[in-house]
Amino acid sequence: MPAKKLKEYLDSHNIHYETISHSMAFNAQRVAATTHIPGKEMAKTVVVKIDGEMSMAVLPASFKIDLDQLKIATGARLVELASEMEFKSRFPDCEPGAMPPFGNLYDMRVYVAHSLSEDKMIAFNAGTHIELIRMAYRDFDRLVHPTVLKFSKRPMAHHA
Repeated sequence: MPAKKLKEYLDSHNIHYETISHSMAFNAQRVAATTHIPGKEMAKTVVVKIDGEMSMAVLPASFKIDLDQLKIATGARLVELASEMEFKSRFPDCEPGAMPPFGNLYDMRVYVAHSLSEDKMIAFNAGTHIELIRMAYRDFDRLVHPTVLKFSKRPMAHHA
């Protein structure tokens, strides 16, 4: 079970969390609706390369990552999305695209979007697409020590 490593880690730090299982949903928004988790608490993890170094960018699932903003915020010369081929081997215990935002368990820096850091709770994939972990944001912050920056933007509303 991919979430085992993460749960053992959380348990060893006496963290209160809940595990939510759901059917194979199509995207984070749909999952949020199915599990009754507010969309803004639902986090997605995007693997980026910041001057060639693999890092995690964690943002509300309903938002889009702004690579230019992230570049300015980190002072990097180059920020780009990492391809699945490039980072798959870093997460041998996870399904593609379901990595939990615990970069500290995968030797990666973690950048959290300011918009997510304002939430009391945070929910995220626990290594699979059918299981979520929901916990207090402050516990996540204490364990992961992410750098909070502004790099997310609301998707533009489509005009009819």
